[in-house]
Amino acid sequence: MTSESTPSPVVPPLHSPKSPVWPTFPFHREGSRVWERGGVSSRDLPSPLPTKRTRTYSATARASAGPVFKGVCKQFSRSQGHGFITPENGSEDIFVHVSDIEGEYVPVEGDEVTYKMCPIPPKNQKFQAVEVVLTQLAPHTPHETWSGQVVGS
Repeated sequence: MTSESTPSPVVPPLHSPKSPVWPTFPFHREGSRVWERGGVSSRDLPSPLPTKRTRTYSATARASAGPVFKGVCKQFSRSQGHGFITPENGSEDIFVHVSDIEGEYVPVEGDEVTYKMCPIPPKNQKFQAVEVVLTQLAPHTPHETWSGQVVGS
C-alpha cells in the first residue's frame, strides 16, 4: 500500500491594517452638511447624527392616544439633537429629541408647537415631548430646514 501525501494549501499570514480603521455610517441623513459635500470622509459624522429612539410599542401607543398639549420652543440645539419646550400652562420645561420632531423646519426659540407626552425610562418620573409639530413659526426669525436651507428673515 502506497500512501500519497496531498500538499496542504498555502494560506497567507494575516496582517493588521497599516492605517487606522474608522467606523463608517452608510445611512447619512439626506440634507446633512456631510451629505451635501458629496463625499464622506471616514472621520466625519453626519450632523445631526441620525438616531432612532428606542421606545416600547406600549409606550408609543399610550403617547399617541394621549392628549395634545401646546407650548413654545424654549431652545433647540440642532448639533446636540435636543432641546426644551415651555408648556402653555407654565409647568416645568419638557425635553424634546430631534427624532420626535415632525415637519421640515428646525425649531427655534419662540416657535409655537403642539406635542404629546411620553414618560422617560427607566423610572418614568419625567416626561418628554413626542409627535412635536411646529404650528406657528416665530416672527422675524430666520428658520432653517433640515436640508440646511435658510427660510425667512
